Amino acid sequence: MEKKLDPSHLDVVAFARDGASLEGQSPLSALPRLLDEQVAGDLQAGLVAWHLQGRLVPQSGGGDQVWLDLQASVALPMQCQRCLTPVLETVEAERSFRFVADEATAAALDDEAEEDILVISRDFDALALVEDELILSLPLVPLHEVCPKTVPMSAVDPEFETAAVKPNPFGVLAGLKTGKS
Repeated sequence: MEKKLDPSHLDVVAFARDGASLEGQSPLSALPRLLDEQVAGDLQAGLVAWHLQGRLVPQSGGGDQVWLDLQASVALPMQCQRCLTPVLETVEAERSFRFVADEATAAALDDEAEEDILVISRDFDALALVEDELILSLPLVPLHEVCPKTVPMSAVDPEFETAAVKPNPFGVLAGLKTGKS
């Protein structure tokens, strides 16, 4: 009988020890913080596709390291920062995480380790981690390759244009001083 794994309540040590793999698709509504990044419009967000892989890395002179590899992607409607219309951005995340026994160890290793360090949990929410990584992978400036409508590159301000033809008040004062009014 195969044990059903729940990505929201994952025993990380058992998952890595078994070399288990878990994948699925979640609606964007299941990831509310990522959902907040979506803009309304004609474009529809895709499902969040994710894949988790647990593994143990043997260490000489010590216990095995617990690792979790994560891959996730979603097509997310965002606002183009050039034309201000919706653009469908493909957001992808691929990260590996090493798990340690406690917060003190994680804090000590975090500065010197290249990999991301997390604390071992018997009830780990991997979907929250998927959401975090996708949020961190969002583009800073979403843009169309070619915007669907022409964007004016200059602004015409009639008040500014009429102000340019008015006499300079300091020029009028200078004229009064010299007697040229």
